[in-house]
Amino acid sequence: MPEPPNPVHGSSPFYAALERALKSRGKAIEDICPPDDQIARRVLHDYGAMFVAHEAVVPPPRCVFADEDAVTHFQKAAGRATATIVDALIELQPAAMTALLRARAAARDEGLDITPRDGAEAARRSYADTVRLWNSRFFPALDHWIRAGRLTQPETETLRVLPTNQQVAAVLELEQDGIFFSKDFSKSVLYSIAAPGTSQHVAMLAFDANEFLDGRVREMFAANGWFQTVLSDLPHFTYLGLKKAELPKR
Repeated sequence: MPEPPNPVHGSSPFYAALERALKSRGKAIEDICPPDDQIARRVLHDYGAMFVAHEAVVPPPRCVFADEDAVTHFQKAAGRATATIVDALIELQPAAMTALLRARAAARDEGLDITPRDGAEAARRSYADTVRLWNSRFFPALDHWIRAGRLTQPETETLRVLPTNQQVAAVLELEQDGIFFSKDFSKSVLYSIAAPGTSQHVAMLAFDANEFLDGRVREMFAANGWFQTVLSDLPHFTYLGLKKAELPKR
């Protein structure tokens, strides 16, 4: 898999936009993503769209939250709004919730709907949620690659007891040799599930929709600042609070 650009050098239009967005908040890329942290660099490359969102959005203070306390502190500071959609309690940052409800109202006016995929988990997640979802890919993949003869039992036992951040680093290294940890074992785990403490759902700026294949629904999302920003995760929409015409310069 290609190495993601080094954000410190601003080697793409996105990183130039990121530098501008962070500067407006009194920060630099190094403050949210240490240049020597390969996991943080990869996370920024894959999930970093939320850092160039509209000023009404509260982005995380770093690319990777270390634990539940850090996530809880951020979510409390950012604030959250709640709504019940199809019996699921949905929690998002206030601006994101307002925009989601507007998009849903527009959809329903057209005889469509916008509904949460997998219930409340479609929106806000805790650090523990991200660990549980990571494990739902990590442990089945270990068993799969034992059966396939690519990993030995001792190797997998070592991986199972590593601290979570070391598990992520080990997985990304194995994936360079084609030992993938996605649900179907065909692509990077980060195209299937976020690493613990990194999800846009933790930032309360993501919503997974059942109707992601409907082009009319996608347009209603976009008209309200919601866009598909994560490669290979089509149900996942990120709240940027921007108009579509603003995206190229971001």
